[in-house]
Amino acid sequence: MARVVVDVPLAHLDRAFDYAVPEDVAAEVRPGCRVRVRFAGQLVDGFVLELADSSDSGRRLAPLKLVSPEPVLTPEVVALARSVAQRWGGTLMDVLRLAVPPRRAAAEKRPRTEPPEPPSPPDPAGFARYPTGTALLTAVAEGRPARAVWTALPGEDWPARLAELCRAALSGGRGALVVVPDGRDLDRLEAAAAATLPPGSFVVLRADAAPDARYRRFLDAARGSAKVVLGTRAAVFAPVADLGLVAIWDDGDDLHAEPRAPYAHARDVLVHRAHLTSCAAVLAATARTAEAALLVESGWAHALAADRATLRAVAPRVQALGEDSELARDPAARTARLPSLAHRVARAALAEGTPVLVQVPRAGYAPGLSCDRCRAPARCAVCAGPLGIAPAPGPGGSRIPACRWCARPATTFDCPHCHGTKLRASVVGAARTAEELGRAFPGAPVRVSGRTSGVLASVPAGPALVVATPGAEPIAEGGYGAALLLDSWALLARADLRAGEETLRRWMNAAALVRPHGSVVVAADAAHPVVQALVRWDPGWLAERELADRRALGFPPATRMAALSGSPAALAEFLAAARLPADADLLGPVPEQPRPGQEGERERYLVRVPRGEGAALATALAEVQGVRSARKAGEHVRVQLDPLELV
Repeated sequence: MARVVVDVPLAHLDRAFDYAVPEDVAAEVRPGCRVRVRFAGQLVDGFVLELADSSDSGRRLAPLKLVSPEPVLTPEVVALARSVAQRWGGTLMDVLRLAVPPRRAAAEKRPRTEPPEPPSPPDPAGFARYPTGTALLTAVAEGRPARAVWTALPGEDWPARLAELCRAALSGGRGALVVVPDGRDLDRLEAAAAATLPPGSFVVLRADAAPDARYRRFLDAARGSAKVVLGTRAAVFAPVADLGLVAIWDDGDDLHAEPRAPYAHARDVLVHRAHLTSCAAVLAATARTAEAALLVESGWAHALAADRATLRAVAPRVQALGEDSELARDPAARTARLPSLAHRVARAALAEGTPVLVQVPRAGYAPGLSCDRCRAPARCAVCAGPLGIAPAPGPGGSRIPACRWCARPATTFDCPHCHGTKLRASVVGAARTAEELGRAFPGAPVRVSGRTSGVLASVPAGPALVVATPGAEPIAEGGYGAALLLDSWALLARADLRAGEETLRRWMNAAALVRPHGSVVVAADAAHPVVQALVRWDPGWLAERELADRRALGFPPATRMAALSGSPAALAEFLAAARLPADADLLGPVPEQPRPGQEGERERYLVRVPRGEGAALATALAEVQGVRSARKAGEHVRVQLDPLELV
């Protein structure tokens, strides 16, 4: 008989069920293979978790139907999936849906290939600029569970360094798994791996790959043909043989947060996986998160950063608008969007024949509008959505305000507060900024990189203005001569627990693209802690400060928190049945922000517990979900542990 986990979305059925193995397929059924079974009168998919000689169910077992003898689930991935489901209050099948891609029969017919011979250890010169960098490479090559939080230097060729870590793992006969935020980063990492690793030793798991290609590469990893896996968020569950290293680049990027249940973060899953398998782990980024600071503070990981002398040799010069000398020269610098300092720096860089990067937090033309008289945000008269102006479709095209939710044009406007009829831009986007810079710097080509205009991978050397939104900054050949970080208030003033941390991450990622001793101008007060961390290029100091502040206030990662969302009646029923830990602190309810198409009133509670009670909280919430599922509760309550957004 076989114990099978079935693909059903009901929380109370989160366990394995016993099925009989027919004699004609008994030789092919093995743990990890796909089967179809009859469950509640329907044929559903499932995975075999284990085989046994007998069952204690006390009933006649229904036979299973073998779909494929290919073992796509390894014991390590099953153990990881169980642990992730328990830690984040989900079900095993929720995790397995993320871990295993849909089957493609043609890929399974390909013969298994042997992995290439282990390569020689990598050249340690790339990590020599970091005090313990070569020791990290040696530990990975020897299979020791070294853990590091690596703060990369400005201009660091981080894809090459991560590829060298993978080569170190391969040289010791171990596998490696590296996760990056998006496809652009994955392209750079793949190119570095192709230059550093033996052919056929690695595969790339892309979210946008064709289903056949993705499943074929997944099988190469599951069969052990390729011992290095590079990918985006979903690759955290990849079945890497003899795993010796897990690494993640830019763990603060919100693309690492899984939007589907159980909403686990890629960083936390990889840290959890490193603990379960006793392998090496590297959290790499230009900046540092509070979660990474906690790992360093607890002793689980060690900080890997260059000394100040090495940093000063490669870092750009950062200037803020609040400096006394600059205010004496330009008294309006505090309020100007593009003050004289930014103009001088940009003109000097263009005169030297180098490109200038201009980072703007918002995409579009004028994504936010307000009343010209009272400054109240402009809302749609039909659905109350925010009004904005999109870029004109062509030269001379008209720009009519329209709702960003329902797309209805607002040809007329009547402010409900003061009855004003004129609008003004409260937020300026990348397209409007490019238009303004084109007039301010005639003769200099202007390029825009962002979601609405298309993301540029790179730009050639030469004088040009490159306007980009955060995360869409292209790589410049030879580096940028200068960078202008505009509209700092849009990042720093956000109602978000991670506003300061996220702002520094975006600024440092952009500033790191500037050539050594280039200029970076940040349009913000020099006295702000985030600006100070950028000026000194000290992300570790800000991360430690953030962690101390959150510990004092009882916020993650010093505590664990769960967000419960649903209708008021469903939430009341849910909380009445929940056996929360004794130290649990219930916050709320607060109304949820309305979303397009949302019907009915919805609220949200936050449940906070000490970090040591996180497992008990997850278990309590999962039990309630199971009871409500068994009772066929009509209204769903969304449960999310450790949410990125708390306000």
